[in-house]
Amino acid sequence: MPIQVTLGPIVKPNSEELTKLIQEIKDDAAKRRRENPTVHPNHAIQLIKKARLGALRLPEELGGAGASIQDVFDVLIQLAAVDPDVAHSLRYHFYAVEQFLLDKENLQNVKWLEAIAKGDLIGNGFTELNSINAGLFQFETSLTVDGDGYRLNGTKYFSTGTLYAEWVEIMASDINGKTVRVILPTDREGIEVVDDWDGFGQTLTGSGTTNLKHVFVEKSEVFTIPDHTTPFNAHLQLFLQAVIVGILHTIVEDAVNLLSTRTRTFSFAAAEKPTEDPQLLQVVGELSSSAFAAKAIVLAAAKELDKAIETADKGIISYKASHQASLRAAQAKVVVDKLALEASTLLFEVGGASATRKTAQLDRHWRNIRTISSHNPTVYKARAIGNYEVNEIDLPINEVYF
Repeated sequence: MPIQVTLGPIVKPNSEELTKLIQEIKDDAAKRRRENPTVHPNHAIQLIKKARLGALRLPEELGGAGASIQDVFDVLIQLAAVDPDVAHSLRYHFYAVEQFLLDKENLQNVKWLEAIAKGDLIGNGFTELNSINAGLFQFETSLTVDGDGYRLNGTKYFSTGTLYAEWVEIMASDINGKTVRVILPTDREGIEVVDDWDGFGQTLTGSGTTNLKHVFVEKSEVFTIPDHTTPFNAHLQLFLQAVIVGILHTIVEDAVNLLSTRTRTFSFAAAEKPTEDPQLLQVVGELSSSAFAAKAIVLAAAKELDKAIETADKGIISYKASHQASLRAAQAKVVVDKLALEASTLLFEVGGASATRKTAQLDRHWRNIRTISSHNPTVYKARAIGNYEVNEIDLPINEVYF
């Protein structure tokens, strides 16, 4: 069930309130890792709802913080650095926010913008294991007529964030076989959110199964799908890279802590004290540089997303601007994944064998990065980029999957 909270003032980027929020979530994550790593981040989610972090992108006149997409991704990187599970769980929420903001004058969107302004979160019901290609937007989950409304039946997998959300957005086929969006409260009768995600990383993102059993749907809860020639879904892809960048910054922090607390070294080391060993210092320098570069890349790509959104006219984004944003997001993925995976291994060069202790839990960085990066295989992105550069063939539409 969604976590009920008492709302406070909305948190804004680069504020003391945000710094305090991030620190509280960091402390909570550290405590759970020490005491019971399997406990869900319910306290962190409660803090996020109270601070209405999910309304960062809403204009101030709609109860939001008026942040840009680049601002949001900067905040997400900070959040992922202290708890990548929590940051990842917000992925579909922020994507849904962008869809509503594309045409905020649309009366059908007003209800959801108001709910977001109040701190509500939106989860996802997209992926089906039986779908051959999710990018085709064809789904077995279906709507059937029932009086003045419909009944919804189907099963969704990898429902990231839905476990913590008040609402879930579901992709389904209507009575004519056309794909539609259905947005429902997660506590609606017939909706069962199962916490059965068993990945070796990002284990607490609420990415389990959502069962839909004869769920009643009102006509007002059904949305048509926007024109899928645009956008290219760069937002969903780049979000994952922001989470990875956050983890990369934590790797740097852990490397500094490891080296600063080491008292022993090897007989063939370049210095008696590990903190004075030029080779170990070089490793930390490389990690720090990778984190800086990765963040700069993601924020630069986020700026292209801002530019693309500025071209929107009644919910439709310029094809050219959307393609540019998707290209930058794909390029970011190819580079950031490599930097982060290398860093998660290089970390152990400064810690010695003691860094491999289970209690240190430093292996979580590689597992989390590997899990996130597996969402969209890098080889496909790199091939599409190369095809664009050499043959001037645009990237595929909807080439990002859940």
